[in-house]
Amino acid sequence: MSQISSTSSALFAPATLGSVTLASRIVMAPLTRSRAGAGNVPHALNARYYAQRASAGLIISEATQITPQGQGYPKTPGIHSQEQIAGWQGVTRAVHQHGGKIFLQLWHVGRISHPATLADGGLPVSPSALKPAGEIYTEQGMKPFVTPRALETAEIPALVEDFRRAAANAKAAGFDGVEIHAANGYLIDQFLRDGTNQRTDAYGGSVANRSRLLREVTEAVLTVWNPGQVGVRLSPVNPFNDIADSAAQSVFEAVTQQLNAYGLAYLHVVEDRASDFDFQRLRQIFNGAYIANGDYDRASAIAAVDAERADFIAFGKLFIANPDLPERLRRDGPYNAPRPDSFYAGGAEGYDDYPALAEVGGAA
Repeated sequence: MSQISSTSSALFAPATLGSVTLASRIVMAPLTRSRAGAGNVPHALNARYYAQRASAGLIISEATQITPQGQGYPKTPGIHSQEQIAGWQGVTRAVHQHGGKIFLQLWHVGRISHPATLADGGLPVSPSALKPAGEIYTEQGMKPFVTPRALETAEIPALVEDFRRAAANAKAAGFDGVEIHAANGYLIDQFLRDGTNQRTDAYGGSVANRSRLLREVTEAVLTVWNPGQVGVRLSPVNPFNDIADSAAQSVFEAVTQQLNAYGLAYLHVVEDRASDFDFQRLRQIFNGAYIANGDYDRASAIAAVDAERADFIAFGKLFIANPDLPERLRRDGPYNAPRPDSFYAGGAEGYDDYPALAEVGGAA
């Protein structure tokens, strides 16, 4: 067992994120785990999982669909029914009882779905009728993506209202704030990119038009939540879900500048530090806090925060395997190894059974 490593890094110090006070700058990234119950309702197992990780400065929940149309994968939770609100209340209550803070990530997958997953058996929706490459997991196994249908201009106000209603449901469920998911090739990201958006109406063409949906969703969410309790997630160069843009640097600099109009708590950016994208430009442009996400470890997280390249660091797989990750980071380990074969397997195995330090004789 390694000795406790004392550090004065700001990573471990209390901090304010928007209008929320956090115990540290260590954030649990949103992590799809496919463990929702019948009706895509969170349940006691989910509450236990999140409560185990409540020592994070902030938990950002797994992506949560705002409407049945927005679901992409089996057993992912929703925030559009009374049963789902009640299920999430159990989660937020458990996190708060353990001293944690938790935001809900608002999600619509757009074209990254399949009729076998959608409740009405219909086609997924997207800005344009462009089929993504690859396959998607369904209850019936892997299936090729289908060609989505393009959203009609007249449908978009109802979509924006779905986001507003989901934000209100998140407040009713007891969350401390919300994050708008505009990353990783899902619906809002599909609108942002010229590789997936070939519209000729007010939501296509120029960057200002392609980012219109994100602005309208943000404005709708802000009718429910104070700006200091709202963040946005972006992923400028992540190719996940067959997403791309011909001018990502200029597009995402412009989008970040537009978001400054709202006084949001934070911008959460999925980085690829091996790319030539200048993520520091986004940090310099954005007026709120910058959460960096991108395979950070202890050393790179401390270096980024202490050099003020980021205000907060989000950890993903390390939080799956290490429920008490902040303490392990303080001590510089030891760390449980993630078991990828159980990430989406369902059930308790590989979900709430990773031991904390205290369970393996590592209590201080």
